[in-house]
Amino acid sequence: MKRTAPLLVACLLACSSQAIAFDLGKALEERINQELNKGQESKTPAPDNTQNAAPTSASGKQKIDAQQLGFALFGDYSPEEENRIGQQIAGNLLGAVPLVRDDKLQRYVNLVGRWVAQQTGRRDLTWHFGVVNSEDINAFAAPGGYVFLTKGLYRRLNSEAELAGVLGHEIAHVTRKHHLKVLKKSSLIGVLGQAASNKTQGSDQVVQNLIGNGAEILARGLDKDAEFEADRVGMVFAARAGYDPWGLPNVLQDMASLPAKDGRTSLLYKTHPHPADRLDKLGEAVGGRMDAVRGKALTDRFYRIK
Repeated sequence: MKRTAPLLVACLLACSSQAIAFDLGKALEERINQELNKGQESKTPAPDNTQNAAPTSASGKQKIDAQQLGFALFGDYSPEEENRIGQQIAGNLLGAVPLVRDDKLQRYVNLVGRWVAQQTGRRDLTWHFGVVNSEDINAFAAPGGYVFLTKGLYRRLNSEAELAGVLGHEIAHVTRKHHLKVLKKSSLIGVLGQAASNKTQGSDQVVQNLIGNGAEILARGLDKDAEFEADRVGMVFAARAGYDPWGLPNVLQDMASLPAKDGRTSLLYKTHPHPADRLDKLGEAVGGRMDAVRGKALTDRFYRIK
């Protein structure tokens, strides 16, 4: 039975006719700088209406938008807002680095990823997975269910269980809302900054600012605790899906063996703790709890890039 290519594969139509390997770190940083510069260039001086303006009290300059502050402290993103932010961040990433032009690969990764994602309980998300055309060794996630890994990382995988482990880690970032928590902190800082400068923004502008911050998170990474938690939770997700739970530790062990000056891991070490540290933390957290779990590696079924 013929399957329809996943939504993200449609982005391939926008790519050039030749498959080009990108320096992911450099391309993503340049893309983020372009987005941030656009925002600065689009700001034009406001007309000087001070002569006609009503007097402003000193207390008025310190006024805080109560609705925005309330959200920053106690609110949460709706699934629609989460998806909107994730779409924009994913679009920024794909604008810098295109997907690998291999429909079978993209379909396969989506099938595995969506099966693992079904074990999370997040039924309010539509999940999208993709392999981007970079020889760097890394993986990324964005709110709303967008997960990417690089061709360089995919080539180092040896089984479907290892793929499931990598995807499980990124899926955990989404389900634990790690990026959204960082964005909420940025929102609080933004609200307090508005109070200090007497600037007010509509909700759409606030969302746009958060999207920019989200792109920076992809390039600079989350904190170590979030990464360690994603390792633990992702390992459980893969095991629930029926895979050998040691797929992710196997990948981390392989990455830890790479030379320290390997250029393909430069962005990985900017966005994640060192694989050896992740292995240590994972071993402490899991102990012998997974010893009795008998999952499948599915090495023969693993799709290999030609």
